[in-house]
Amino acid sequence: MSSLENLQTPNSGEPLFQPDLLKRFDVNGPRYTSYPTADRFHDQFDESDYVAALRRCAHAQKPLSLYFHLPFCPNICYYCGCNKIITKDHGRSAKYIKYLAKEMALVVGSMGHQSKKIPVSQLHWGGGTPTFLSHEEMTELMGYIRQHFDLQAGGEYSIEIDPRRVTESDIQLLAQLGFNRISLGVQDFNLEVQQAVHRVQTMEETKAVLDWAKKYGFNSSSVDLIYGLPKQTPETFKETVQSVIEMSPDRLSVYSYAHLPTIFKPQRRILEADLPLASDKLSILANTIDQLDAAGFIFIGMDHFSKPHNELAVAQKEGRLHRNFQGYSTQAECDLLAFGISSIGKIDDTYAQNVKTLDEYYAALDAHHLPTFRGLRLTHDDVLRRELIGELMCQFALDTAQFSRDHQIDFRTYFSKEMTELADLEAAGLLEWQGDALVIPIKGRLLVRRVAMTFDRHLRDARTEARYSKVV
Repeated sequence: MSSLENLQTPNSGEPLFQPDLLKRFDVNGPRYTSYPTADRFHDQFDESDYVAALRRCAHAQKPLSLYFHLPFCPNICYYCGCNKIITKDHGRSAKYIKYLAKEMALVVGSMGHQSKKIPVSQLHWGGGTPTFLSHEEMTELMGYIRQHFDLQAGGEYSIEIDPRRVTESDIQLLAQLGFNRISLGVQDFNLEVQQAVHRVQTMEETKAVLDWAKKYGFNSSSVDLIYGLPKQTPETFKETVQSVIEMSPDRLSVYSYAHLPTIFKPQRRILEADLPLASDKLSILANTIDQLDAAGFIFIGMDHFSKPHNELAVAQKEGRLHRNFQGYSTQAECDLLAFGISSIGKIDDTYAQNVKTLDEYYAALDAHHLPTFRGLRLTHDDVLRRELIGELMCQFALDTAQFSRDHQIDFRTYFSKEMTELADLEAAGLLEWQGDALVIPIKGRLLVRRVAMTFDRHLRDARTEARYSKVV
């Protein structure tokens, strides 16, 4: 794609937060960590399809990204929508690691790389609570990973941290194992909110982890917050944000809480009467944006902010930002191999998802089968739209002339159905045309998901917005 740097940062002076636009376009929509979205995957896609994709991946000979889903948590957080297993029994996690090793061996065998380590430039342990694992379990799992994969110098190796469950020795071990990035769950520091969501966590615990990460040489630290939780008010969340700013993480993710108790059972323990009003939720977002802007953080997109010299901000400025199942990333060209229950991998034009329960996972691997549950082989149209949506989500701009040349199409003809809706969004101020460049101005950037939805053919063909969270 051609450089859009001059178009990506129009010097309009307009604010990011536009309450009238946000209220008008407060619809449900996908987060576009993939396109097509995971709800389009189907069970006609099976192990043989995944093996075929792995063989194609082996011939590509480029560094990979790895994701490991570690589902165990000692306690439940009521807001959580992750696939997790609540337990204090380390016998369960010890067994799980052995099966992760089996899955890795089968995947690598399918790729024909048994005798040669595969280069990797990105690794992420998510959950659940990855630091549920003991030192011995973490060391064992990383040992299995390094048996098959060569973690390249300069790569991004990250892990999700629950500050309530780690000590300094844990952070020291993670650094020794090769991790160089950490992500901390916080959500909110207000005690009344914490009690309402069954997650009590002190500022002192959180700051200690960030300090240890600096001490042991981690390249980047990120903090996750959630707005819209029960008992939150604009005033109390301001205090939380200010406390986090003072801790000086490199990145912040500020997620909007999606209350979907019919889908996520733990959320049934949250009283809807305790949730903030829609107007208060918008005020919380507005305050947070103002606070982070004043503190020098850059809005990356969706719900991500970073310091200006952080690699995410640099990658966006240079047009190298990418979006995957873990959020924003600088590793644009990586195929993603995913391991563990419910994990989703991406190989070129293929997505594959594992089974969701331990029993299914163990049974498949005991039978020497990959635990593939469902997936999707993308059409040419899917691949084209995936690139387009990715550009909008990451760069807030698309050079349609260059895009047309790259894909040998005429943009306005190919997307003739979309042009009418784009005109409506343009009239509302969510986008503008600068020559052949489609640009999302500052005031439309919080609603980038709404613009991306215009190009989602699957969403247009089967209207299912209700299953998604609000776009803001």
